Amino acid sequence: MKRIEEFQELRPLLFSIAYRILGSVSEAEDAVQETWLRYEASPTEPRSVKAFLSATVTRVSIDVLRSARVRREEYVGPWFPEPLLADPYEDPARSAELADSLSMAALLLLERLSPLERAVFVLREVFAFSFREIASAVERSEAACRQLAMQARRHMDAGRPRFEADRKEREQLAGRFFDAFREGDVDALRELLAADVQMVGDGGGKAPTWGSGTFGADNVAQVLASTVPLLAPIGVAVEPHEVNGQPGAIFRDRDGKVVYALALDILDGQIQTIRSVLNPDKLGHVGPVADAWEVIREAHQARRSTD
Repeated sequence: MKRIEEFQELRPLLFSIAYRILGSVSEAEDAVQETWLRYEASPTEPRSVKAFLSATVTRVSIDVLRSARVRREEYVGPWFPEPLLADPYEDPARSAELADSLSMAALLLLERLSPLERAVFVLREVFAFSFREIASAVERSEAACRQLAMQARRHMDAGRPRFEADRKEREQLAGRFFDAFREGDVDALRELLAADVQMVGDGGGKAPTWGSGTFGADNVAQVLASTVPLLAPIGVAVEPHEVNGQPGAIFRDRDGKVVYALALDILDGQIQTIRSVLNPDKLGHVGPVADAWEVIREAHQARRSTD
């Protein structure tokens, strides 16, 4: 098998490792491309192509994350991962771990770890690499990797997000939520929201958000119900879609351009958190991106003309 064929076969795994370490689709794709360039330039054939490529993409991702963390500290408002609509890597034996590790909540929790801890946790807990393989990937001893894994697991367990175990029930609840949202039904929305629900948005200073967030079932229900009368008249459509392994939606303008992505955390039959990614820099991989400020201006103009 030629190198390019070997690489393409493992590309979904490499992207999935990089995305979980970086929380960025664009940076993960760049890390995978850099991995290919290093593999192509390698003068020797590795004993295990999978081990070589996994180690390479991990090291590249760690380096990228170290510089990215500085930028994230200066980020305007809440920082969320770039939304991922579908994980290219599938492993039926680890489907639960893969889905849970992809959620916005889990990726935000990973942000609390050091780059090395994060890489070790992802390789061990999500992809079940051996400590020998991890030690080679991060260039540390197996003993050091075991210590890093233990520290990372302790941090993650302290705040590990939980989700509705039954996928069908979760999808049905999300369907009722989006029906109530489209109808602007405050009471129906309130029933689906946890009492302490949070609704927060990542605009990066480049798109409108709900300030520092909206909190509590009554407040969130009112804001959601008031959104449809504003956006529907100008053709903004709600497209239910899985986002980071959880129920969510893509909002598009009348031309099909992406306005924002929304993801729901569901637990105990209620929606606990609603996260929206509005920063246009984080949506380009989903499709052509709308100008969210212009969408809001158009919506207000349409409302004034009918008042």
